[in-house]
Amino acid sequence: MFDTLTVETEGSWGKLTLNRPDKLNPLSTQALQEIAEAARWFDEQREVKAVLVRGAGRAFCAGADLAKFAGPQELSTREAADIGRRMADAMDEMRAVSVAAIHGWCIGGGVVLASACDLRIAADDARFRIPEVDLGIPLTWGGIPRLVREIGPAMTKELVMTCREFGPDEALRMGFLNRVVPAAELTTVAEETVKSLAAKAAHAVLSTKAHVNAITAQAFGTGRSWADADALVTAFQDPECDQARRDYLAKRLR
Repeated sequence: MFDTLTVETEGSWGKLTLNRPDKLNPLSTQALQEIAEAARWFDEQREVKAVLVRGAGRAFCAGADLAKFAGPQELSTREAADIGRRMADAMDEMRAVSVAAIHGWCIGGGVVLASACDLRIAADDARFRIPEVDLGIPLTWGGIPRLVREIGPAMTKELVMTCREFGPDEALRMGFLNRVVPAAELTTVAEETVKSLAAKAAHAVLSTKAHVNAITAQAFGTGRSWADADALVTAFQDPECDQARRDYLAKRLR
């Protein structure tokens, strides 16, 4: 059904697996489109109450596909620049409860994807970083309101502007994660969590998700993120931002 990910269902629960392990599951334009399509596909599986979101191989997600940044710019148009926001919105709005199982690297857009999930469980080997500012671009895709919603404005500013790496224990303390477990137990714990949710009455679980989302939308709504695409396009046209991106990619891709 998809080229960059796999989806499957087992009765009342399902799995969405980012499936480009050789590249640490980067988010290309195609991958972003397919994640949004997968969320809508799960909406059509009316028996599914919970979905496990994970990455194949050694990492959850390496973020935006840096090889694409180094080549012709797919994000030079507003429509292309808006695909990431539409992906995150689709995950937010997916009927089923989503549980992210995070291991290895979770970078940039991968953090946005995780923040669009309802619950987040990480392995003790997980590492997080939001490098967009070092790339000469703002964090877009609706990432800012979602991070403010989960960890507050001060930590959002620090992590986004400094681009520093942080680990699962710190992510747990700041409220981004629900649980941290030994790496060897991540799959078992995450699947048990999803199965537990899927075993509950659909109306009670899904209305709770909808209720919480409705309340947080009033304070941290992502609706204003429609302008993220404009900020991204502007960054690609700004000379200083362009030089920052070139310098960053020269270090990362050589």
